[in-house]
Amino acid sequence: MRIALVSDVHANLEALEAVLNHIESENTDTICSLGDVVGYGSDPSACLELVDKICQIKLIGNHDYYALGRESSNDYSPLAKISTEWTKKTLTDKDVSILDSFTMEEVIEGIHLVHASPFKPQEFHYILTHKDAADAFPNCKTNLCFMGHTHVPVIFNEKPGQPPRQRVGHDFVPQPDCKYLINVGSVGQPRDNDPRASYVVYDTETRDVCYHRIEYDIKSAQRKMEEAELPEMLIERLAVGK
Repeated sequence: MRIALVSDVHANLEALEAVLNHIESENTDTICSLGDVVGYGSDPSACLELVDKICQIKLIGNHDYYALGRESSNDYSPLAKISTEWTKKTLTDKDVSILDSFTMEEVIEGIHLVHASPFKPQEFHYILTHKDAADAFPNCKTNLCFMGHTHVPVIFNEKPGQPPRQRVGHDFVPQPDCKYLINVGSVGQPRDNDPRASYVVYDTETRDVCYHRIEYDIKSAQRKMEEAELPEMLIERLAVGK
């Protein structure tokens, strides 16, 4: 089975549509969304409708959680608070119902899926350091755990008796004696200095993990954010991938 893994769409419809078009060319069998469909961008309803229609697995991210009123925005930056409050006001009852159906974590075809970390997934911990990875690995339900949340494609792996190793996200074949935390990057708001949308395809037969970077119409996404009067910095960062 070939599984497409997308995360952190953040209401960027142009990026989502470009990624879904590319996924069609990859002959995948299923698509899984790892959370944060809403937040930051100007098209939360359209993105939710697409994800709900196309994705088999739909996880809830921290921005989705906040949109449902289940998480405080106290720890959010001022810009994030502005965008999330705008999102809450924009969502329809149907949108809320879709979000409410999202799950916290799933296991499918031998892989563990979470939004942020398998360590207390409901608390949305960031995996940024070797210590974060060391806390997460004992909570992995399989040897391969895929996630998003940081918007940066990165791989942590752990061999028995050795500390975690960190690498930039790249195509690879997992070793059977290792555990992996695989961040698929962000569809709608990459933060690794590459503005192209990021997603991953995993082949359960060959065990290949393949990263894809997809160009999309950034100017159109920015123009709609301007029309929605969303914060300027959130608009500008799309073009630089930060």
